[in-house]
Amino acid sequence: MTLLRHIEACNRADQAQFRGFAISGEPLGHVRAEIAAWLVAHKFAKPAAGGVGIQGGGFMAISGQLVRIVDGLSQAKLMAAPRREMTPVMPKWGLPPIAEIDRAGLPGLGLPAFGVHVNGFVRGRDGIHLWVGRRARNRLVAPGKLDHLVAGGIPSGLTAFETVIKEADEEAGLSPEIARQARPVGAITYRMALPEGLRNDTLFVYDLELPQGLTPASNDGEVEYFELWPIERVIETLRKTDDFKFNVNLVLIDFLIRHGLLDPDREPDYVEIVRGLRR
Repeated sequence: MTLLRHIEACNRADQAQFRGFAISGEPLGHVRAEIAAWLVAHKFAKPAAGGVGIQGGGFMAISGQLVRIVDGLSQAKLMAAPRREMTPVMPKWGLPPIAEIDRAGLPGLGLPAFGVHVNGFVRGRDGIHLWVGRRARNRLVAPGKLDHLVAGGIPSGLTAFETVIKEADEEAGLSPEIARQARPVGAITYRMALPEGLRNDTLFVYDLELPQGLTPASNDGEVEYFELWPIERVIETLRKTDDFKFNVNLVLIDFLIRHGLLDPDREPDYVEIVRGLRR
């Protein structure tokens, strides 16, 4: 089976089903047509070019409007329940946030979302091994699926690298000294329509080489267990199954390319795969 299917699965979104969502006249998100109509009918937003929008008034004013929208949509069962974790709303990475929103509201309104993913790997005499986690069965997203060593959305008030250190402790029991050895190696983007809305995601990717003998352990219960897999098993699982969480597939494919484990001579879809990781 082609690895390209994982990229295609994460970039499936019928734009005809969505309307723009603007903040202070700037188009930032995308909402389903029925959500746009609901927001206008319940006076949470007003019609705007290409969809609907809300007006500004500063960071706190915009954030307050977004709180009301998230609570309203959640109570109407039109989006996932609030996660009680605030995350920044940014027109573009590197610009100051114009507001903050409950994490569940990002896909609910199709707003740009930013997260970190860390490939935890070990070099042995027989090649590269990768730490693979099994997500807890009670997770709201992709319960029971295979996952990375560390991953998470970037919350309000933290940088990408500070999020790596935070999540490394919570999800894998890694000390800050070890987590700081993670190297930034790129970013992956995708747009994916899901029942909870549109994931408009940018994932900042890190590689963390770990010493042999160190075994990660979850501190927050989000991962049931970790296993150290030879890279050949990772590749076989990617090719033959959909066992990994949807966006983890993309980060792993990127890892294979960067480490010379996937190349043009062995992968007929190589060009499409490389292009598809950064749409």
